[in-house]
Amino acid sequence: MANHVAAETETAEELIGDVTSSFAPVLQFLSEATDQIARQIFSQEGIFQVLAIGSAFLIALVLFRPVLGLVKRIWPLEDEDKHFLEPAYRVVLRLVFPIIWVFGLWICVTAFRTIGTGNDLIRVLVGLLNAWIFIRLFSTLVRDPIWSRAFAAIAWVVAALYIVRLLNPTIAILDSFAFNLGESRVSLYMALKGVAMLVILIWTASLVSRFVQTRLGRATNMTSSIKTLIGQTVRVVLLFIAIMIAMNAIGIDLTAFAVFSGAIGVGIGFGLQAIFSNLVAGVILLIEETVKVGDFVELESGLTGEVREINIRATLITTNDNVDILVPNSEFINNRVTNLTLREAFTRVRISFGVAYGTDKALVRKAALEAADDVPHMLTGPKARPPQVWLVNFGESSLDFELVVWVKPEAVKRPGAVRADYNWAIETALAKYGIEIPFPQRDLHIRSGSLPINLTAETKSIAEV
Repeated sequence: MANHVAAETETAEELIGDVTSSFAPVLQFLSEATDQIARQIFSQEGIFQVLAIGSAFLIALVLFRPVLGLVKRIWPLEDEDKHFLEPAYRVVLRLVFPIIWVFGLWICVTAFRTIGTGNDLIRVLVGLLNAWIFIRLFSTLVRDPIWSRAFAAIAWVVAALYIVRLLNPTIAILDSFAFNLGESRVSLYMALKGVAMLVILIWTASLVSRFVQTRLGRATNMTSSIKTLIGQTVRVVLLFIAIMIAMNAIGIDLTAFAVFSGAIGVGIGFGLQAIFSNLVAGVILLIEETVKVGDFVELESGLTGEVREINIRATLITTNDNVDILVPNSEFINNRVTNLTLREAFTRVRISFGVAYGTDKALVRKAALEAADDVPHMLTGPKARPPQVWLVNFGESSLDFELVVWVKPEAVKRPGAVRADYNWAIETALAKYGIEIPFPQRDLHIRSGSLPINLTAETKSIAEV
């Protein structure tokens, strides 16, 4: 039993020794680096570094105002850009001084390294300033707290590795974990660098495409469809370039994709047929301009709403209930689409109503025209047309009329509200002139047999009269 306990004790001590021995080089390196920095602080090299840091600071103070004015002249912020570029503009103005300072410190590090003098103090300050600048820029442009915290953690880790001179050894260790992909060598470091570059490039491409679309929105010599087509093309091209650059950074030979061109064609023919069809349909819509942003359309499925965006795959339609619906572009090509605002923004609506037989038709027309005048949706201006009242049908229990009115462009996009307003006004006008809106009437004929009728006291009195 004692031997067993001793064996366990020896085993635990061996484990502790192994762990300690594995971390010993790292601890020794950190201790030596700390001692080296401490020696430089209280040595002649430290005095030179402090003077260099102070000189770079004073030069940054001198250059701050001229560089700040240059940035304001190069990057004038207009009213249309405030909602999009103002956060980046403000943070760049705040970072002008630290950027100038850190640039001067980089020059000092290079100079000290060239003459063979210690530069650890400057390196520590450069690493901290670089991390702080990149974190401020990223957190301003990317408002998501999760991504901001993740980037901040990575930036501080990289800065710490740079300060203690472990950045290059860490890169070498990550690069040692590699495998061959055909004739290309892909390492863990290259994969991480490619993923990081892909995220940054895709984000940059999205930012640039949004900036281009903002600028195109102010162009007055282009139609909205051409603007959308150019914006979507720029976005697709930038995303494609970002993906290609990231894959090239990983080390993948781009010529290898020629082997997969046939497979991609087969994929488009089978699995990607719907996506490719919507893509082509979207390009056709933007070129033909049969459906444009701002049009009010009614699809064959019964969906009505205003076109807000025409994207690569689908078109965004907002209904009058403020519901956003994505409709595949192919539905606009393959099915019937009613565009109420294609050429003329105004249109004619017909409001149906019925009155009892025997009613004066002239009085009905007078009441309906007064109702049309009371509703503010009627078209005015040079293209205005007077409202009309049509007798369209002899119904089973009523004379069927229609109030025909040409309505304003803004009323075209509110068909339900427009009909409700005219119905309300017509009922009010008919009641004003005592015109009856009849109930349905049916005549019952009994061809044979008998039907008992039970009369109440009220009906008996009416029958006696």
